[in-house]
Amino acid sequence: MDYLNGEPVGVDELKALALTNFGHFTTLRVDDGRVKGLSLHLDRLEADCRTVFDAALDRVRIRDLIRQAVDGRTGSLAVRVTAFDPGLGVARPGVDAEPRLLVTCRPVGNASSPLRVTTVAYQRELPEVKHVGLFGQLAARRAAQRAGFDDALFTEPDTGLLAEGATWNVAFVDARDRVVWPAARVLPGVTMRLLQAVHTWRRRPVPRTELPEFRAAFATNAAIGVRPLAAVDDVPLDTAHPMLDALRQRYLDLPDDRL
Repeated sequence: MDYLNGEPVGVDELKALALTNFGHFTTLRVDDGRVKGLSLHLDRLEADCRTVFDAALDRVRIRDLIRQAVDGRTGSLAVRVTAFDPGLGVARPGVDAEPRLLVTCRPVGNASSPLRVTTVAYQRELPEVKHVGLFGQLAARRAAQRAGFDDALFTEPDTGLLAEGATWNVAFVDARDRVVWPAARVLPGVTMRLLQAVHTWRRRPVPRTELPEFRAAFATNAAIGVRPLAAVDDVPLDTAHPMLDALRQRYLDLPDDRL
């Protein structure tokens, strides 16, 4: 069952989200009622709601709604919390908003195999906000998959610098085994921020031409944790580099929050 403000969601509300497609969200991985970085997910929802709707959210209420949605479920779940206002339409999105919270659950798939990705010049609108405008990202992912890759890695159109994946952050391991996160306008991912708190890293511009100099690379988001990249375009990368296992273990060792 999917819930909107704690009640089973109806077709009319979902129709409003589908047709207007204006809102923001976060996706948490819930493992037997526990979440890594729960406070960061709540921070994101609060901050993005101020940006998108000029409105406030109650983080205690958010937590209660997530708890309701996963009640009685075991195992690993991807829980998406979407804030949108069914009353907003295409003609007058500037009226005062009353965002509501849609909470949906799905099983977490087995996504551990290394990714082969291709670079695409693209930047999301409002990159710092996790909004529901996914067409550009999914179009790039579809084109990449149709070309034989697993996903797309975005480069900034104006600079050519590496930025982020379609739905994930990216980092690289250089020749001195240092982790490098690209300096670009990207979504500040929760998994990225958790990892940055437990390892030494650098943040700097990463041009695509520098790819052959890196030893390894990995993608991060809440659903996949740390996932190696096998190649970017025609540049192979070491999926068995020791740093990848070390980072994966540090992430797994992070404390969980109970809902």
